[in-house]
Amino acid sequence: MPGRLPKNAIIRQRRNRPVSRAILPAEESPRQRRPRIPKLPKDKTWCPFVIRIWTVIWESPLSHQILRADEPALIRLMVLYNKFYTGRGGTELAGEIRMLEREFGLTPLSRKRLEWTVAQAEEAIGQHEHKQARRAVIIDADPRHVLYDKDK
Repeated sequence: MPGRLPKNAIIRQRRNRPVSRAILPAEESPRQRRPRIPKLPKDKTWCPFVIRIWTVIWESPLSHQILRADEPALIRLMVLYNKFYTGRGGTELAGEIRMLEREFGLTPLSRKRLEWTVAQAEEAIGQHEHKQARRAVIIDADPRHVLYDKDK
């Protein structure tokens, strides 16, 4: 027995419709180059590792997802990195860093959650397919001939 027919979509009470979906307009003047890391107060300097992280983020493909409105949070992440890598932070600071990294898609799992994929070069895809083809085991159409050959 097939069971009951599903209700008509119009009379369903729960439609799983996204409530806050919005399409925002593009920025009027897109960035031409990566922004510089801001200066710290006079008595403080950036850790060289933090400057490297800033450069890597802005040179990566995910930099196209960072809007000007996101920059204050990204700078806050750099300040937290600076405290952590200069030894002025503990495990609670590491937790804050981890949470902000997730927000910016800086981990593989967070990129998956944000449904971001990095396009691969054509040759990388071709190499992957070639490796998969080498690993494939060729099977005869009818494997029963092995059984018949043993009886002879």
